[in-house]
Amino acid sequence: MNDSTRGTPKVTIGVDLGDKYSHLSVLDSKGKVIGAERIKTTPEDFERRFRGVPRALVVIEAGTHSPWVNRLLQECGHESIVSNPRQVPLISENNQKSDDHDPELLARLGRLDPKLLKPIQPRPLKEQIALAELRARDTLVKARTQLVNHVRGVVKSFGGRTTGVTVGSFHERAPEHIPEKIRETLLPVLKVIAELKEQISRYDERVEKLSEKKYPQSEVLRQPAGVGALTALAYLLVIGDPKRFKRSRDVGPYVGLAPGKDNSGDYNPELRITKAGDGFLRRLLVSSAHYILGPFGPDSDLRRHGEKIARRGKKKAKRQAVIAVARKLAVLLHRLLITGEVYEPLRNTNRKQKRS
Repeated sequence: MNDSTRGTPKVTIGVDLGDKYSHLSVLDSKGKVIGAERIKTTPEDFERRFRGVPRALVVIEAGTHSPWVNRLLQECGHESIVSNPRQVPLISENNQKSDDHDPELLARLGRLDPKLLKPIQPRPLKEQIALAELRARDTLVKARTQLVNHVRGVVKSFGGRTTGVTVGSFHERAPEHIPEKIRETLLPVLKVIAELKEQISRYDERVEKLSEKKYPQSEVLRQPAGVGALTALAYLLVIGDPKRFKRSRDVGPYVGLAPGKDNSGDYNPELRITKAGDGFLRRLLVSSAHYILGPFGPDSDLRRHGEKIARRGKKKAKRQAVIAVARKLAVLLHRLLITGEVYEPLRNTNRKQKRS
């Protein structure tokens, strides 16, 4: 870092990141707007704008471009804050959003008190690359599911059935269930499904190797039934430093599995989960919860907790049970990650029995 980029920032810059162009608003130490600019949203243009200039406090919103922009700003010697628009209504619900107003608002909030922006800690490059690997696999799985459902729907519309044909063997067993009149039409789709299965299997192998060689700490997360290499690694990458959570139970709200709150006096409605945070990890945790509560899930405190909720008999009891188990699983995994201890499926149950 050169001399021009050291010391306390004298200016605050708000950056409204756009896909093609980004708009900047520059405030001096007294909060006066001293500049407004537009630059292309490319590493080259950001490098030219921020390299070699006096150190500044730069505020950007979380989004597609924010990871690389944040890293580049820090490499150029600036202090960078990535704000969470979902947690800051002043930004996300602003009815005066414009190319000029948004960056100035970001700059003013950052200058007043960065905590107002609910800053997000961006992932290091290594973790971002690994998570991109998992998301690529997830995209292929979604594509395969969509194609399988398409074939099932078309076959059904011609009087056929693919009942009992699993996704894993769909490309092999489905042809015998497809009516002759549309078989030639759907065979190319089945070939794509077969190719997707092969590519997904390759990703699975890479996830296993990635977990073993670069993230061996994920092994401790695979102790509970229903948590495989994919879920364990995704949890590790999304959560990041587990010590940044004061309590393990804070992980539930972080991944959006906690109910929203709208308390007002005696009015305390039962709200849906917030679905904040990383949707990919949340889906994996819910999938693990389905396994825990399913026919192959072994006896455990998690399973008993979910079954207790399901027995309440309410209309949405089973769905609530799955979410509750997923939330408890997120808390449990954090605890295992912090302590590294051996998982005891019936730990709480055994404790209660000893007390009684």
